[in-house]
Amino acid sequence: MTRDVLVLGGAGVDTTVYVPTLPLPYKDTYHVPPVVDRIGNTGAGVALGCHALGLDVAFADLIGDDPQGTLIRHALRDVDCRWGPAEAGTRRSVLLVGPDGRRTSLHDPKVTPGERLPRDLYADLRPRHVHVSIMDFCRHVYPDLAGIPTSTDLHDWDGAADYQKDFAHNSDLVFLSATALVDPAATMRDILANGRAHTVVCTRGADGCLVLTRDSASVRTFPAAPLPGPVADSNGAGDAFVSGFLYGVLNGRSVDECVKLGAVAGAHACTTEGTHESPITETLLLTRTPAL
Repeated sequence: MTRDVLVLGGAGVDTTVYVPTLPLPYKDTYHVPPVVDRIGNTGAGVALGCHALGLDVAFADLIGDDPQGTLIRHALRDVDCRWGPAEAGTRRSVLLVGPDGRRTSLHDPKVTPGERLPRDLYADLRPRHVHVSIMDFCRHVYPDLAGIPTSTDLHDWDGAADYQKDFAHNSDLVFLSATALVDPAATMRDILANGRAHTVVCTRGADGCLVLTRDSASVRTFPAAPLPGPVADSNGAGDAFVSGFLYGVLNGRSVDECVKLGAVAGAHACTTEGTHESPITETLLLTRTPAL
């Protein structure tokens, strides 16, 4: 069974709370706008984003038999999903979002030691590309994906922690954030030197992104796309960037064009509060035919 993209792991539920300021000073009670539960986490974001862009997507993950799992199944009802049971239940996050769109995430990963994503959830698929979320239960999947292009998102890796290294060194296309990096260029070079990646993309929020490819000696700088409106919520912007970039890859675009597609998607995601299941689903439709 063929698919454009297979996403492995990374669905959860985000409880979003819009707060008057970040960091939030101690106070016994804050009255806030309506608190919203939405599907979240990076795997779900990339799956929904790629689906919104018209790609044929499959998604495999472990979720709980709980209300949060039910919410996820409903939000991804239009995607080919393969579910395994998560013993500890469905992953959850509480997102505190400030007036400027910045957020603080309180993440409960629901880790069960030794848990693995069963191969039979995805073994019948022949995807053109696989995006692997940095879930501990996904780190063993790479031998099953031989010959298939892969990507991963290391998020706010500091460039040193061992947890992300399996994903960094076994993926062909690596995304990460500059947030926790002292020397982003050095970390990007280390990923190329120690792994199989041909391209590393380091996002920098409003400062755009850095790109290093195996056939280039220098790190290139790309600007962020113009924001179409005020920043409402930065949650999901990174997943939107990845989705737009992968859309470009799977449509034969150059690296430069893929970066622009990702930047447009990320910019639109930042200016939308997400009135449906995902804050990026509706905005990613705008990246189908951007001016490149």
